[in-house]
Amino acid sequence: MVRLPGLRHLYYAYKTVARWTHHRLPRGLFARSLLIIIIPMLLLQAVVATVFMERHWQMVTHRLADAVTGDIAAIIDLIDTTDPDYEDEIVSIAARDMGLRVAIEPGGKLPPPLPKPFFGLLDQVLAELISAKIGRPFWIDTLGDSRFVEIRIKLDDGILRIFARRSMTYASNTHIFILWMVGTSLVLIGIATLFLRGQIRPILRLTQAADDFGKGHRSSRPFTPRGAIEIRRAGLAFILMRERIERQIEQRTTMLNGVSHDLRTILTRFKLQLALIGDSPEVEALNQDIEEMQKMLEGYIDFARGDAEETTGTASLTALFKRQQEDFELSGKSLDYVIVGDDAVTVRPNAFARLVANLASNAKRHANRLEITAEHGDKWLTISFDDDGPGIAPDMREEVFKPFLRLDNARNLDSSGTGLGLAIARDIARGHGGNVVLSESPLGGLRATIHIPC
Repeated sequence: MVRLPGLRHLYYAYKTVARWTHHRLPRGLFARSLLIIIIPMLLLQAVVATVFMERHWQMVTHRLADAVTGDIAAIIDLIDTTDPDYEDEIVSIAARDMGLRVAIEPGGKLPPPLPKPFFGLLDQVLAELISAKIGRPFWIDTLGDSRFVEIRIKLDDGILRIFARRSMTYASNTHIFILWMVGTSLVLIGIATLFLRGQIRPILRLTQAADDFGKGHRSSRPFTPRGAIEIRRAGLAFILMRERIERQIEQRTTMLNGVSHDLRTILTRFKLQLALIGDSPEVEALNQDIEEMQKMLEGYIDFARGDAEETTGTASLTALFKRQQEDFELSGKSLDYVIVGDDAVTVRPNAFARLVANLASNAKRHANRLEITAEHGDKWLTISFDDDGPGIAPDMREEVFKPFLRLDNARNLDSSGTGLGLAIARDIARGHGGNVVLSESPLGGLRATIHIPC
């Protein structure tokens, strides 16, 4: 087997770059879609600009500089072949027919060479053409006056100074090209942004509709599929799924109401028959069994029914905690609560009240002290229940949420003794889009924490 350490290092480098890019790329679909459009556009414009610079600008600049160099060579030929008395006429011809400002300075020397600019296309082309066509010592200044290019040629008995307009020697319409590139890019990005917003908006509406349905919220505006055909299909599939779930919930509720009515009727009949028998220890035991059966029946039905059919409303945390505090005082136990943030919460009131009552009653049965801390932020509602009871072993803190599971210390039993207290509490919290988790309390017992999105 041949090992290729270079490929392995290349693979690790690729994975590193991929992770770095993944963590820094935007997470939203809108931003990523814009990147898919913008990045190829920028690459295309970079290639076009490079090709334009290498081909068009260089070709045009070469032709313009070649024409100017040819005119300068003709002027030098005239100076060399005519009488010095005609120099003024040569200068006039250069200005009138060639557009060049020419001056002949007797004697003199060429200045030292100027530093070449970073982008020295004109200097390079002019130097090559002057060397090829004129073959005399020269000096070029393309950085002085931005409107003119100065060229000095060493003559036999002097210096020939030529001032040519920059537009005669160089394709100087760079700003126009850049403006066109930037302008078209902004227009295309604007069109792409408007188009993408129109495509992303239906996805956000579908997400909001699914989130509202999962939390049991009833939106005032009915959800209507919009956007591209794939998004419309997803929206239609969501509507059909929601209708099926609502029908199932309605059928289940109807069935449970019927079962509850029939079984309660039978239990009521048992109570009447026992009442007619009279008082006796056996009758008292039967009455207690019937009461326990009725509580267990209500617990089972409540767990099976859930609270998804309840509409959302506003509940007061103070009122809920105050009610539990009074219940603790009647039992000779202590309950303190602290509320940070807004007192009003938007939840399903009855379900949320039962959630708080289940966790509080679970602490009341096994502890003497309970502290409730509620933090109502912008995004989350967090409520912690800390008690000084025996607690629950860490490896059993998830197991106790299973229905009908009973521990030795029965910390997951509700008031009916069915083992559904914590299971119902988590089911209600998840029905609100949140959760209930257990951990160790600073008081030495159990901490139950509710997290619900606002």
